[in-house]
Amino acid sequence: MADNNFDIIIIGSGPGGYVTAIRAAQLGFKTAIVEREYLGGICLNWGCIPTKALLRSAEIFHYMQHAKDYGLSAGEVTYDPAAVVKRSRAVSKRLNDGVGFLMKKNKVTVIWGEASIDAPGKITVKAGRSEAPKGALGAGNYQAKQIIIATGARPRVLPGLEPDKKLVWTYFEAMVPEKMPKSLLVVGSGAIGIEFASFYRTFGAEVTVVEVLPQILPVEDAEIAAFARKSFEKQGIKILTGAKVTKLDKQADSVTATIDDGKGGTQTLTVDRVIAAVGVVGNIENLGLEKLGVKTDRGSIVIDGLCKTSVPGIYAIGDVAGPPLLAHKAEHEGVICVEGIKGLHPHPMNKRMIPGCTYCTPQVASVGLTEQATKDQKLDIRVGRFPFVGNGKAIALGEDQGLVKVIFDKKTGQLLGAHMVGAEVTELIQGYVVAMNLETTEEELMQTVFPHPTLSEMMGEAVRDAYGKVLNI
Repeated sequence: MADNNFDIIIIGSGPGGYVTAIRAAQLGFKTAIVEREYLGGICLNWGCIPTKALLRSAEIFHYMQHAKDYGLSAGEVTYDPAAVVKRSRAVSKRLNDGVGFLMKKNKVTVIWGEASIDAPGKITVKAGRSEAPKGALGAGNYQAKQIIIATGARPRVLPGLEPDKKLVWTYFEAMVPEKMPKSLLVVGSGAIGIEFASFYRTFGAEVTVVEVLPQILPVEDAEIAAFARKSFEKQGIKILTGAKVTKLDKQADSVTATIDDGKGGTQTLTVDRVIAAVGVVGNIENLGLEKLGVKTDRGSIVIDGLCKTSVPGIYAIGDVAGPPLLAHKAEHEGVICVEGIKGLHPHPMNKRMIPGCTYCTPQVASVGLTEQATKDQKLDIRVGRFPFVGNGKAIALGEDQGLVKVIFDKKTGQLLGAHMVGAEVTELIQGYVVAMNLETTEEELMQTVFPHPTLSEMMGEAVRDAYGKVLNI
């Protein structure tokens, strides 16, 4: 008879859930994870990982088209949409298999099905979307001393923009197109919307982005977002801000959108496909939360700094526990959660230290406060900037359009925020994340030796610029 008693049961096997399970097992907890469909969750199977594979194909296609700029010649450059999608799915499959291996390696029991919480310490699992593999645990009743909810989120649906999987897509359909649309409307200019806009534009689609707020990439620093916008528009992406889609009229193989421009006027736009990228909402339904009295707020579970909910013995991490909706935030919360349960006294999550990355062309990355946020807090600041055009490595790469921006507290020298747009900034940002975590001052950063020639030199130069010591502009 199967052993249905555990120390910790985690509901959901996305990046937050499976990392939490591994750390719990490392700490000696008898651990199980419940998954209704596929190991790795949305991020690994339908989100961060496969989109990066798609964007890599687009990036290489872009460079092939510009071979002449690098003294190279190539024949006719074409692409195979099916092969691009196939590669993306293969990348996801490889990582999905890897999560399964990690569960076995760490002796984490996988329970296949959909869980609901009957009471603290007790859950019921019913059949999910994937059948339990032979010999694996499935539907039934289970007990655990601690339950961690890591059920993630799903695309938000707005009235009039309901996806139909054919003409109006969410990110699920946008990742597996049967053919490349010749024209596309993207509703929403957050990371998901902009990444798909960038991907499809690179492969030749006429792309229009509509954003209800006055700024694209609304969570980013305004100066960085404005720089990115100019770059997108130069690539041919049409951007409408302060506007909203009020109506979609579907034809056999196209959609006509009515767009309110926010200035009293309207326009219509007919496109092959529409991508609704207006955010996500937490998967809090059918878990039994209301019955248990678990506090929620605007579609998210309310937690404290150690991921505790309002009910003892029940925890929540990741997207279901609110913004920022990022895989690395979920992973870190999971580690904090189980280390707290173990009594290791981890530091509570500091959301200001969580970096954000958008993998469009050019890339955008940031951590900490924007310049506007420091003004709202009435902080006295120093701002430094360094352009990619002043960096030798960027020029050698043919990637001389970009900007690094840093913000310091004028009184203390504390690094308050860092914001970047340009080639490979999603890899560079971690240098500033480490610096902020170590409470590094501007003096220590200026004493740091950056290797030459690298893009990272711009990070040091931006700091110098904030203090009137910049060398290469």
